[in-house]
Amino acid sequence: MDSQDFREAAISSIDEIINYYDNISSRDVVSNVSPGYLRTLLPTSAPVQGEAWATIQSDIETKILPGITHWQHPNFHAFFPCATSYPSILGELYSAALSGACFNWICSPAVTELETIVLDWLAKLLGLPGCYLSTGSTRGGGVIQGSASEAVLTAMVAAREKYLLETVPSDLSEEEREDVIAHKRAKMVVLATNMTHSSTKKAALILGVRFKSISVKAEDGYALTAPVLASALEECRAKGLEPFFLTATLGTTDTCAVDDFRGISEALEAYIYPPGSPGEVWVHVDAAYAGAALVCPEFQADTKIEQIAKFHSFDMNMHKWLLTNFDASCLFVRNRNWFVQALSINQAVYGNAASDGGLVTDYREWQIPLGRRFRSLKIWFVLRSFGVEGLQGYIRRTVKMGEDFARWVKRREDLFEVITGPAFALTVFRMVGDGEEVRNERTRALCERVNGSGRMWVTSTLLDGSRFAIRFMTGVRSTEERHVRAAFELMVEVAEEIVIKK
Repeated sequence: MDSQDFREAAISSIDEIINYYDNISSRDVVSNVSPGYLRTLLPTSAPVQGEAWATIQSDIETKILPGITHWQHPNFHAFFPCATSYPSILGELYSAALSGACFNWICSPAVTELETIVLDWLAKLLGLPGCYLSTGSTRGGGVIQGSASEAVLTAMVAAREKYLLETVPSDLSEEEREDVIAHKRAKMVVLATNMTHSSTKKAALILGVRFKSISVKAEDGYALTAPVLASALEECRAKGLEPFFLTATLGTTDTCAVDDFRGISEALEAYIYPPGSPGEVWVHVDAAYAGAALVCPEFQADTKIEQIAKFHSFDMNMHKWLLTNFDASCLFVRNRNWFVQALSINQAVYGNAASDGGLVTDYREWQIPLGRRFRSLKIWFVLRSFGVEGLQGYIRRTVKMGEDFARWVKRREDLFEVITGPAFALTVFRMVGDGEEVRNERTRALCERVNGSGRMWVTSTLLDGSRFAIRFMTGVRSTEERHVRAAFELMVEVAEEIVIKK
């Protein structure tokens, strides 16, 4: 493919992408292919000779799109959104054109410096305390990770090394130190709640440390509170365990609950006093989805985001609810040295005057992998194209649709009950009935039937170990009030059929 061929292919591809978005609502939301469908459609080996682009492109519609679940569909109400936008797509196009493994500043100075700048922009937009800025007094800053799972693993590695550095005596021989560390690692424990995303438990598994799940209650809105955390800390102490890491959540996966940041601080200050003492518990805030709402000042106030100045790291995914395509997980740390000390491994080949002189940021020391893409470009394009007001308008519009849906559900108390929400464009509800078993059976049937219609997609959850519920999310960019209204009407239609049949 030469430059002219590329120009023609690019124009044709862009036209096809635009047509896909313009007509996406005509497709079923969820793919209905059978497992292994694609192997029957493709050759068993790569072509010996290259094929024309027109031939390759035609296979997108006939072979690939049948196996795509359309996350940008206006009737996609499952999980959380996986947003994108035209400015973001253009950012990926330029990033692919400028391809490089930009692990050091010298590999492409603009890649590093733009990332630092746009993440400072984002931190200010989200109302994060100044300690998370690259220009702050604590030498904090942000780094783009692939996902919130990578972010929590990165933070946990840094937390582990920080804890060992602070609690293992420095006057030991190398062999003695290794023995002490091995003994201490067997007692170190990661804390999270039963509503915390599974990535925290997975990170603990990868690092070979203990994991303790703290049960949160419906009466507390499924949020972690000071008394509950204090009890867990004391239980660990009684067993001789050493908590070193806690994930607090702003917008849990099941219900979009927000943990009590002030209460967490109070419980930890009582456990290890004063704050900042050697051996403190690292607090990581997982705001993967709901963190996007912080672009609106009212959500900064509601969540008391200023409280995280006492914590250690914060992560949110622009690729969920802020119009930037996957992957763009933005991890902020209060002190960059915690990452650098834990993750810095040097080889002679990495050496250059700027890095060796400590004059620049090398993001390879802020992440698990070595190489990295030019992901800040799409963030830059999105922030400039939509502006603060555009992003705020998008969040508020999708939140309002969630509030409308919850209000309609509450009006049909003969059919439904709202369990939590609306919160951050998410409502969790179920069908009513005589007894828990009936409510669960009806709600499960409702979920299966509306999904089976192909007209929409929702996901379910299980609360308190036994309450089956439906999660309804309204955060997709293409969703409008008419789509939410139609979804509600379908819910009512199916629910009435279930009640009559029962």
